[in-house]
Amino acid sequence: YIFLSYQSGLKTAEENGVNHEEMTFNGTDNNDGRKTFLLLGADREEDGVTRTDVIMLGQYDYMQKDLKLASIMRDVYVDIPGYQNYKINSVYSLGGVELLRQTLESNFGVQAEDYIVVDYQAFESVVDAINDDGIMIDVEKDMSEKITTELFKGEQRLGGEDLLEYARFRQDSEGDFGRVRRQQQVIGAVKDEILTVGGVFNLPNAMGTGMGYVNTSMNEAELYRMAGSFLVRGDKDIDSLTLPVEGSYQFVDTYHAGSVIDLDYDWNSEVLHQFLDDELDDSEAHQPEADA
Repeated sequence: YIFLSYQSGLKTAEENGVNHEEMTFNGTDNNDGRKTFLLLGADREEDGVTRTDVIMLGQYDYMQKDLKLASIMRDVYVDIPGYQNYKINSVYSLGGVELLRQTLESNFGVQAEDYIVVDYQAFESVVDAINDDGIMIDVEKDMSEKITTELFKGEQRLGGEDLLEYARFRQDSEGDFGRVRRQQQVIGAVKDEILTVGGVFNLPNAMGTGMGYVNTSMNEAELYRMAGSFLVRGDKDIDSLTLPVEGSYQFVDTYHAGSVIDLDYDWNSEVLHQFLDDELDDSEAHQPEADA
């Protein structure tokens, strides 16, 4: 059943014309029992340029069975190897996953071993494959401005299209910070749905559907092993972090990139390393000492 269900999902995605583009990526496995990977949500714009509005560093610890996700704000101003400084969400369109890997290593000192690029259509299809009645989520407020649907405050089930609109909403005072928070909320809600009896039953079909829309350096067996390890044996809470951390950044207007987030890289790099290395406490690492 599991194999047939997985193949059925994969066939459904392939019939919808999804193409898998081979990408250059020079990440290497450091064989420490942890898998550190780029998790990107990609959207093809009208000008044909693919941008990544979801940029996360994920890490799964096979020994501790812990999953961690660190979200990086898309307007963070970064030093891009070989290019002029710009917003981090532009890096993928300039040089793909390999340039983004180099940029994260250069700015934060973290090396990604693999990548997973998810087309937004995959998210909608996987949600619907997990439960065609939708995913239960608490919508924090009424939303209708500049989105393709109307969302109303309160706990409810949302299908793939509506859930994606909720995760991408940023037309409020929180802007992208609110969107990142909602992205993490949605990931948690999808995880909770999978852990139900019906969700587990539908998981092979959902993973097959997702693989048809996912571009990754990991093979299917490794992805299935990681997902199975977490869902069956792991700590079901997903640790999350958002960069930049509070108090470590400022908004700056630039002549070439518009409004960007200029951050204290020493501070945020320290927080990120402590998060991935299980050392982060409630204070989110010490703040840098004031200049003398």
